[in-house]
Amino acid sequence: MPTKSHQDQKNLLLLTSGGDSPGMNAVIRAVVRSGHYHGFKVYACHDGYQGLVDEKIFTMEPHSVANCIQRGGTIIRSNRSHEFLKKEVRDKCRKFLAQEKIEYMVAIGGDGTYRGAAILEEEGGPKTIGIPGTIDNDIVGTEYTIGFDTARNTALQAIDKIRDTATSNSLYFLVETMGRNSGFLAADVGLAGGAEFVITPEFPTSIPELAKKIISPRRKKQSLIIVVAEADSPGRSFGMAQALKLITPGFEYRVCILGHIQRGGSPTLLDRSAGSIMGNMAVEGLLSGKSRCMTAMQDGKYVLAPFPNPNQPSRRLTDESIIKLTQILAS
Repeated sequence: MPTKSHQDQKNLLLLTSGGDSPGMNAVIRAVVRSGHYHGFKVYACHDGYQGLVDEKIFTMEPHSVANCIQRGGTIIRSNRSHEFLKKEVRDKCRKFLAQEKIEYMVAIGGDGTYRGAAILEEEGGPKTIGIPGTIDNDIVGTEYTIGFDTARNTALQAIDKIRDTATSNSLYFLVETMGRNSGFLAADVGLAGGAEFVITPEFPTSIPELAKKIISPRRKKQSLIIVVAEADSPGRSFGMAQALKLITPGFEYRVCILGHIQRGGSPTLLDRSAGSIMGNMAVEGLLSGKSRCMTAMQDGKYVLAPFPNPNQPSRRLTDESIIKLTQILAS
């Protein structure tokens, strides 16, 4: 294992910010152990940037991440810090990091996490590489984000169970997934779950149009599953169900909001392996002099890509083929 003299010691800070996602612990484990392997002294702080605001950091040794790769959430906790948005607060954080001789940082999270890291580095803070961690899969510049696969599998299991009740009682269900303004979760879950319809913010369907399709199916339906992306309006499925009932009074509608259940649970193989690869890549990227970038998957390959433009909207679903295929296979 490489060794460093005290003078050559490189210090790295690790944090998770924003919403948690399954697989973050695989990333943490990889950053800590790869960091130590390459001669870094690794620190972390609780609750994202708030840990910097509170000036509370702690060392992470290889044994600190034992038995965590299979756990959901993040062992160093995650949060959003409104205080960190203030320039004078960031100045204090930067001075604290300089005092602790922390020159490098790995930030795990989404767009807000990256904005904070980029601004801090521009103002003279640590060199930073970000790792995409969000179940929404909506970060521009990467085709995959840590937690997405676990979330869609969790939602799929829920839909399988809901269908049992729907079939037994001849009910029509609206199942709402998370995803903010992006429909990636809804599209994948709808197809794999055998849903009849998928409604996403990118490809919306009006209530009258949806009602017409429900009333005139190609074959008689005893039950029905409509997957609805939250479209940054959690709970919107209740209003949709009420509107549908007015137009199609002969059907019984139920609503199931999957909510935060999608953010929890033991991560899948894909999220563990992707998290491990991206964590190591971030450490090696910093070691080679890279910063102000993120680990990403592009064309199926792991790469380092620039941080997304903070003024650019989140990544959104552009291919309608999955939604169309869902309807074809359910007809």
